[in-house]
Amino acid sequence: MAEFDKQHLKLVFKIVFYGPALSGKTTNLMQLHTLLAPERKGELMVLETKDDRTLFFDLLPIGFRSGSGLDLRLKLYTVPGQVQHDSTRKAVLSRADGVVFVADSQHSQQHNNASTFENLDQNLQKVGIDIAQIPLAIQFNKRDLTDIIEEAALHQRWQATPWPPVIMASAIRGQGVLETFQLLLRRLYVQINPRYGLADRFQIDEATFVALLSRADTETGDVGL
Repeated sequence: MAEFDKQHLKLVFKIVFYGPALSGKTTNLMQLHTLLAPERKGELMVLETKDDRTLFFDLLPIGFRSGSGLDLRLKLYTVPGQVQHDSTRKAVLSRADGVVFVADSQHSQQHNNASTFENLDQNLQKVGIDIAQIPLAIQFNKRDLTDIIEEAALHQRWQATPWPPVIMASAIRGQGVLETFQLLLRRLYVQINPRYGLADRFQIDEATFVALLSRADTETGDVGL
């Protein structure tokens, strides 16, 4: 759940990147840290095991004060992909305001994608969150590889769910990372605007909300709004 400090007009949200092991969750966060404008980001903290897999979580705080005086902040986390760290997954999901599910596009990983998505649903239920209600964006990563599911098949597979469109990405190349993040921000705005009066009280519409929190650093490349 978002934290709203009325005295200091500070609104803090928690976004969690979830997915199977080695799907690219950490790479997404690292790319976001590279792509976003300097005033949008804090220090990226990465906790890893000796085999270079994320053990606990990464934290990427992003903050910006709007012209209306509202201090908007996001805290971005990843969860460990390994099944043995499921208790940590639940802990990180607690009080989440939005989820980015990072799936692996390789044919060999489709079972892992499905079982991890089911695990996401179960863990959200355990922390009191309905997967049908929380803002959720789906990314299929590793589109730069060869043995991958066709894009048309993925769109068709997810069309009947509440979450299309799914975003195609190559996080290692920075492709689709910002687009996934912006999709999640748009879905987050739809849910929180009525609760906190972003449009009426602070004159922050959806486009402004997304722009405030995801403006790219023009010195890092051509990715932007």
